[in-house]
Amino acid sequence: MVLILALALSSILAACGKQASDDEVVAKVNNEVVTKGELYDYLVKENGQTALNSLIANKIIDIEAKSKNVEVTEEDVQKQIDKIAEQYGGRETFEQFLEMYGTSLDDIEENIKINAKIEKLLGPDVEIEEDEMKAYFEENKESFDEKEQVKASHILVDSEDKAKEVKEKLQAGEEFADLAKEYSTDTSNNERGGDLGYFTRGAMVKEFEDAAFSMEIGQISDPVKTDYGYHIIKVEDKKPAKEATYEESKDEVKEILFQQKLPTVYQTWIQEKFSEYKIEILLDK
Repeated sequence: MVLILALALSSILAACGKQASDDEVVAKVNNEVVTKGELYDYLVKENGQTALNSLIANKIIDIEAKSKNVEVTEEDVQKQIDKIAEQYGGRETFEQFLEMYGTSLDDIEENIKINAKIEKLLGPDVEIEEDEMKAYFEENKESFDEKEQVKASHILVDSEDKAKEVKEKLQAGEEFADLAKEYSTDTSNNERGGDLGYFTRGAMVKEFEDAAFSMEIGQISDPVKTDYGYHIIKVEDKKPAKEATYEESKDEVKEILFQQKLPTVYQTWIQEKFSEYKIEILLDK
């Protein structure tokens, strides 16, 4: 959240540069106006130096990346976007979250590019010992254990009668995915045939979860009532709970420790670069 707000602030500050359009009206309250110049002055007074330092740091990162032939591909960016979106329950939900906070996907992609350049530039300077990896794993072992998971699809409708109608069509041999597209009111996944992916206990409402975890692979449920309506559930696959081992988890452990240590390495590095580069602050001019 802090990252998104900082990014939005930097974008606003950059867009509101003092030009001949300072008197451009950006808001009205009855007959009183707020001008772009007033907005700029307020942003500068409240957060100007912080935002400007962020923009300067980004320029330094770009220059350093070019000098060392560090490149971030579109594939790199999209992989990270997909990874983040998965934590929000999918791309559509993630984009809705961004829209709610007035941040565009383009802004996030630019921020990811900067972060990726930092990782590639400073990765060799982040030292992680095998002993600390093993110690971290032992201290946090439970978090690496794989919980029981179910992969399911569903068709959500608003009445029991309609749910029974769907179930009858399934029993008559019609395809689950086709009926999900036709009937399901869950717009987040109906075009994907109702696919919900894998989920663990606690991710779904109790009635839905109890049904899904009690079913066999390939089984289709009778109508299941929840606060959202009536669901027809199909279990696609199951994964049993599995205790984690260090060897299987070491890459994930290393990535966690890397992300924990990188900010400290970055702060030292960027402070040194601020001293090395010729930087002129013209904010008050």
